[in-house]
Amino acid sequence: MRNFHVLLMTLALLFAPAAYAQGAFGTGAPHIAAQLVSESAAPAPGRTTSIAFAMTPESGWHGYWQNPGDAGLGMTVKWVLPKGVSIGQLRYPVPETLLISGLMNHVYEGPYAILAPLTVAPDVAVGTRLPISGHAEWLACTDKICVPESAEISLDLVAGDGAVTAGALARFDGWRAHLPRPLGSRASYAVIDGKLRLSVPFPADAAADDVHLFPLEEGLARYAAPQTVSRHGDRLLIETDAAQPMKGGPVQAVLRTGDHVGFLLTAAPGAVDAPAQGLLLTTLVALGGAILGGLLLNIMPCVFPILGLKALKLARAGGDERSVRREALAYVAGVILTCLALGALLLGVRTAGVAVGWAFQLQDPRVILLLLLLVTAVAFNLAGLFELSAFGGGEKLAGKAGVAGAFWTGALVAFVATPCTGPFMGAAMGAALVLPVAAALALFAGLGFGLALPFLLLAYVPALRARLPRPGPWMGTFQKVLSVPMFLTAVGLLWLLGQQRGVPAMTIGLATALLLALLLWWLGIRQHRGKRGGRIVGLLSLLLLGAGMALLPARAASVAQGEDGSTPFDEARLASLRAAGKPVFLYFTADWCLTCKANEAAAIDRAETREAFAKAGVTVMVGDWTNADPAITRFLEAQGRSGVPLYLWYAPQQQPQTLPQLLTVSTLTALVR
Repeated sequence: MRNFHVLLMTLALLFAPAAYAQGAFGTGAPHIAAQLVSESAAPAPGRTTSIAFAMTPESGWHGYWQNPGDAGLGMTVKWVLPKGVSIGQLRYPVPETLLISGLMNHVYEGPYAILAPLTVAPDVAVGTRLPISGHAEWLACTDKICVPESAEISLDLVAGDGAVTAGALARFDGWRAHLPRPLGSRASYAVIDGKLRLSVPFPADAAADDVHLFPLEEGLARYAAPQTVSRHGDRLLIETDAAQPMKGGPVQAVLRTGDHVGFLLTAAPGAVDAPAQGLLLTTLVALGGAILGGLLLNIMPCVFPILGLKALKLARAGGDERSVRREALAYVAGVILTCLALGALLLGVRTAGVAVGWAFQLQDPRVILLLLLLVTAVAFNLAGLFELSAFGGGEKLAGKAGVAGAFWTGALVAFVATPCTGPFMGAAMGAALVLPVAAALALFAGLGFGLALPFLLLAYVPALRARLPRPGPWMGTFQKVLSVPMFLTAVGLLWLLGQQRGVPAMTIGLATALLLALLLWWLGIRQHRGKRGGRIVGLLSLLLLGAGMALLPARAASVAQGEDGSTPFDEARLASLRAAGKPVFLYFTADWCLTCKANEAAAIDRAETREAFAKAGVTVMVGDWTNADPAITRFLEAQGRSGVPLYLWYAPQQQPQTLPQLLTVSTLTALVR
């Protein structure tokens, strides 16, 4: 029976063109309807958008994955493309299994979508028609018969601003959620007596239901053989019959861990019984990086002024050890709990299938507007315009803020400081996404502990506190000086609003900040007269924030990159450059990342670096993560990172090299010597 099915399938595929030419299958509707759609009807020059084949099988019929298994055929497309347009490889969702007469089929029995990246060259003029057409072929089968089907497909696009409607974005995000996500860690496999044993790093408390291994190519496993899955700590062990013959070397496969949810993994020959790395050791190393990274965040311009004020508070406290330590503990609690809340939210959103990374909150302009108003209020408070009362304490934040004020100060510091991934933080936050939940939350707590450590040391080490300047009139002047970096931070947030949503958003941000300043000025006048008004200003500020959020425009039109000679990030383009033996410097950045911008100004955008790269024929590729981009998020995950910056060097015919997070001109020019 198995040989009969294989023979029947082969004959169907060989004679499909002739059969269609003679009308052998009639002229009725196909059993799997295919519709080609584009995420953007106006793709931007120099950028990449997604297109998809929306496939809808009739009841009882199914289509096939890219590796169909023992029988079947995936989709093939012959494109006819206009000049300046390229389409990358087809990307299939996680498939299902269907066993028929001993043959294992990798199929889709319900509606599914096959995606592909479409790139428009930077030199294509806006307004140019981009007619996309081609011939697509696929196989539609039931458990008894198979019918080759085909269609002439077409799209009529126009080069434009890359705008995507909300409906199209939601539809494509839903399809992208079913694509296999890259698994950051490499798996290992061994073959003993014809049995394949494959060990996959996978957190012990991560959900994994109906697990199945789908090899991308022949030569790994026998498709129809039973697969047994067991969990050993933070690893999944899959055992099945090895393919005959075995391909050997690194192999790729998709590991299904849920309903149309899975991971793309790479496995290499190696020991599968010995753990790749102890969980405790991994967690401790990552925890050290998180603490050091949090410690360095204290020099951020939006953090240092608040830390300076807390140090002044200690100087005022004199020898009141109990008060000092009580407020220090409250400050530490505010920082750590906020970091834990952000980390838990990140893990929860990712568990729901959304591709997000560390600092995802800054990809939302509403959060930027909230931060703008907070920073503006703190800046005017430091400048002496009004007195900022603590929650429940009734005293100044910069003065005798009390335990409640210290707690909320710590929460504010953590909220505005943690988005930037600095030195030591990159690997730590990347590890947090693959470790068990308890270990991951420990890393987020470690980040908060590092951020709060300077203030904690000042509170608990009297010798350090004794070195603080004596209290005096100079403290009022110093407090006003500290308002300068906060005002500069507010200006930076305004600029970021413009980068994310254009000039209208920047105008709204400026207007809300000015109106808030007027409210605070009015509050300051009342406070100088001995009157209150904080609750009224607080309520009006919330209304102002809500109105500003409601008025924020939709995402601004995409602007093609490449004016500085760089190429926008595109995974298919990267693969083609590597296949052609071209050197590539790939870096990921965001407008809200201070470390990124410092590296760009100090090393990447320097004339010496550009000249060295130009002479060596290096392609500079940029991944801009200012706004949420699932493709960039998935790529960062595959590199074991959860945020920016990330710098990668691809030398010809060599494995990629991860560069340090603090760059110099000599570091980059040395790559091409």
